[in-house]
Amino acid sequence: MTIEARSHVLLVEDDRAGREVAVFNLRGAGYDVDAEENGTRAAAVFNPVRHAVVITDLRLPGLDGMGVLRAVQARAPEVPVILVTAFADLETAVAAMRLGAQDFVPKPFGREELLLRVERALERAALRADLRALRAAGGGVERAMVVASPAMSRVLEICDRVAPTAITVLVTGETGTGKELIARRLHARSRRARRPFVVVNCAAIPPALIESELFGHAVGSFTGAVRERPGRFRQAHGGTIFLDEIGELPRAVQGRLLRVLQDGVVDVLGADRAVEVDVRVVAATHRDLVELVALGQFRADLLYRLKVVDIALPPLRERLEEVEPLVRHFVAELSEGRELAVPEDVIAALRGRAWPGNVRQLHNVCERLVTLCEGDRLVAAQLPAEPAVASVPTHPSRLPEACRDWPPLPEDGLSLVDLERRVIERVLAGQHGNLNLAARYLRVPRHVLANRVAKYGIRREGAEPPSGAAARRGRAVGG
Repeated sequence: MTIEARSHVLLVEDDRAGREVAVFNLRGAGYDVDAEENGTRAAAVFNPVRHAVVITDLRLPGLDGMGVLRAVQARAPEVPVILVTAFADLETAVAAMRLGAQDFVPKPFGREELLLRVERALERAALRADLRALRAAGGGVERAMVVASPAMSRVLEICDRVAPTAITVLVTGETGTGKELIARRLHARSRRARRPFVVVNCAAIPPALIESELFGHAVGSFTGAVRERPGRFRQAHGGTIFLDEIGELPRAVQGRLLRVLQDGVVDVLGADRAVEVDVRVVAATHRDLVELVALGQFRADLLYRLKVVDIALPPLRERLEEVEPLVRHFVAELSEGRELAVPEDVIAALRGRAWPGNVRQLHNVCERLVTLCEGDRLVAAQLPAEPAVASVPTHPSRLPEACRDWPPLPEDGLSLVDLERRVIERVLAGQHGNLNLAARYLRVPRHVLANRVAKYGIRREGAEPPSGAAARRGRAVGG
């Protein structure tokens, strides 16, 4: 569930007078309204997080009302759509209802009828949402999310747009930002919601066991394999598998995962033939997979398959407006019936922290405050000692040991690209142009350094200049 504002209506009507009257009546009843006169524009501005109901005329310039209905259904089937037309007939009504329209209202209609239809549509949507929440709670899938920032609202908009599809999603973000919550939301709001949701933490499974854990094994496939193991992918058949910390997946196993994504089959260890699976894959990582590809630790083709849609979660320090609602939510959740007040000095102190552990760390701090609270108000003095954002170490004496002998940084800034080029030039000069020795010194694979040398057009002292195909490859890599 998401904490939302009051109901917001998207109204699509090409008749100016009718549109103005409907907007006046809806706003008079307490609804927020976005009004559009063109179906194509309405489909573009529709926001499943913002709009609780859509009212659209059937006859519209550009995309017609049925097209708007299809666009809404594709992105957010839970949002009710009310079709309005002066050309009402049974055939159109039946077609609209089959496609998923909530209601069908012929023109002309009065204020009371319009408001009644909207209220009824919202009530039905709320009942369906409650039913989904009960099913999710019973299955332990979707969890409550507190959203109070434009950045996270945008994240949920993307999430809810792709949830009904079978598309593969990569969720990125720092540890503790809520990547698993997004994966659970994707599953709970998909057409697979009644099917399994299987969580696999790739970092928590020993490399020697992860292949069998994911893809399964047959009896006798290795010493000790006395029973068949179906594997997590077959357990998730028809549903969703969440591969957390995908950046830790051993490279030897990445090719088998790629085959699942490409062909929809699992190669069971020791089995004679592959097994078909219907599984939606959601992966997550706090690491930079592009950097891992450059280091040769992650397959580029697998990255492209996983990153069909990339949902990037901002760290808590970039959405500090969510600290207060999150704290109040956690305190209410953790207080077990006690009514605990959260004073402003506690909120101010929490807003001033850096939160390297993000929302998970904030939850832990709230748990500490609730546990130590002896009265009916949280006490700022019971916060754990931690430097605030304003006191992040910047003084040379408090910098990491390896950085203390660095020269002072220029006040007007510097170019990171230029700095990298100069470092490579200096190291190559010290290694007499030997690429292997320079790569070893810089602790990067040789091909990564070769790409940088070609990109920056660096001449290697003592090395033969590239020619022919090698030179063309260098220019291509350098872009």
